[in-house]
Amino acid sequence: MKILIAEDEQVSRLVLERTLAQWGHEVVSTSDGLAAWEKLQAEDAPKLAILDWMMPGLDGPDVCRKTRELGRREPTYCILLTAKVEKEDIAAGLEGGADDYITKPFDRRELRARVRVGERMLELRHGLAERVCELESALAQVEQLRGLLPICSYCKKIRTDGNYWQEVEAYIGDHSKVQFSHGICPDCWHDVVEPEMSKMGIPATASPFPLPD
Repeated sequence: MKILIAEDEQVSRLVLERTLAQWGHEVVSTSDGLAAWEKLQAEDAPKLAILDWMMPGLDGPDVCRKTRELGRREPTYCILLTAKVEKEDIAAGLEGGADDYITKPFDRRELRARVRVGERMLELRHGLAERVCELESALAQVEQLRGLLPICSYCKKIRTDGNYWQEVEAYIGDHSKVQFSHGICPDCWHDVVEPEMSKMGIPATASPFPLPD
């Protein structure tokens, strides 16, 4: 996975780079907040970012907030790296847009655990984003019938915008994704089909419809 590191302290940045590379990640490294923000605006922006809290240009929480404001369907997962340990500071960072945090000096095991949490969250976000795309695509294909439809009182044809009278099935089929399967209702069987059968000398058959209890 591609991970962005934004850390102005050279030693800490190098340790992070080597550690993440050893775990098989592709590392993109910057030394200030403005450079990090520029990387995160790109179309191929890293999916996860480890951002130092205090940096030149923009600090970590500012980068987190601006990243959220991009409004992407799958936003970058942001981890703040900070020497701050007060609960108020940590809460402020998370409320500012960070997804997680890790304190300096970081422990390799804790860093790996938090990166793995980030990977799981990104998988969940990706799955959700795909489902949303599928839903939006399905909704876009649905055509709804709206408004007042002029329909003939006798033959039940519908008048179109071009003043052309169209069968109900054809009209609905043209304006929606509905497909019709034809059958005969009980009333039409008794009122129409059986009399026609009698006229043609066809012996009456038992009704295909169950009698009411």
